[in-house]
Amino acid sequence: MATEKEKMLRGELYHAFESELVAERARCAAACAAFNSAGDAPRTERIKLWNAITNTPYNPEASEDAQPWIEPPFRCDYGYNISLGPNSFVNFGCTILDTCKVTIGARTLVGPNVSFYAATHPLEAEVRRGTEGPEAGKEITVGEDCWIGGMATILPGVKLGRGVVVAAAAVVTKDVEDFCVVAGNPARVIKRLKGSEEGREDTTSTKALLKRLEVLEAEMKEVKEKLVERAM
Repeated sequence: MATEKEKMLRGELYHAFESELVAERARCAAACAAFNSAGDAPRTERIKLWNAITNTPYNPEASEDAQPWIEPPFRCDYGYNISLGPNSFVNFGCTILDTCKVTIGARTLVGPNVSFYAATHPLEAEVRRGTEGPEAGKEITVGEDCWIGGMATILPGVKLGRGVVVAAAAVVTKDVEDFCVVAGNPARVIKRLKGSEEGREDTTSTKALLKRLEVLEAEMKEVKEKLVERAM
């Protein structure tokens, strides 16, 4: 029979107040408290304190410049479900409910007081039942080179593509394609940036195909002329 932790990690309904999970949240809370109270500790020490939150070993050979930068205060549930890419930045006041995996890509910037909620609850009150009932979770994935504005909220199961910009205070409820700007509650696409499908060169329209055909014909003509010259 699966443990409550195994159910949680699979995104199934599980009971969060089972003893193992309560102990793991307590460990993470203590690690967050140590990180948040570090003050002007050296960069190396802050990296070690962050690794204590995520429950990963410190690698002395890794470049400190490439390590993610997190401003306190920071709070999460378990820590070990969080993955931050190199050169990413998380501003102060961030909350991550990491019942499932929360991945933030390289070079992504997270503004102040942003929340990532991988946790969710049943809609039916008779199933939810407060601390006695089950809850669940869905993974959150943020691509590389994103920028998430202050006070934004990313809800369970959301995937943000590469280069996405989330406006301040937006509530993102569904996936966002690469190189889009979203705003509002619920967040909607308000702009497509260079690099998006709309911003790329059109290679499928009739006009684009005719232009390509002209180029090919010119290239073939040049090849024929060279062959004729060699034959003479």
